[in-house]
Amino acid sequence: MSEASPCLNCGACCSHFRVSFFWGECASSGGTVPDDLVVQINPSRVAMIGTDQKPARCCSLEGEVGQATSCSIYEQRSSVCREFDSSWSQGVQNVDCDAARAAFGLAPLEAPHFELDLPISA
Repeated sequence: MSEASPCLNCGACCSHFRVSFFWGECASSGGTVPDDLVVQINPSRVAMIGTDQKPARCCSLEGEVGQATSCSIYEQRSSVCREFDSSWSQGVQNVDCDAARAAFGLAPLEAPHFELDLPISA
């Protein structure tokens, strides 16, 4: 049985960083991100609306940071969002995740503790 993603009770990265990516990820260019949810940053890059300002908050983030959160376009999200891992989800710390959490007064995620099932040699 797997544990629920810590992201479902966080949302800090969605309210801390600018989420910018190549315009080719937009639906009108054959990508998946809905065009009406992005703003042009320069000729080749767009950003999710709300993340192009400070304080940032992605227009697709639902819920309150540090509580129950979700992404309204999860299946259509950009590569930037797909590639951003929470700390320890891939077995390594993500200092950017920790920094986003800290900006909202949330503690960093802890490394999992595993009990090794190794044979004892005599």
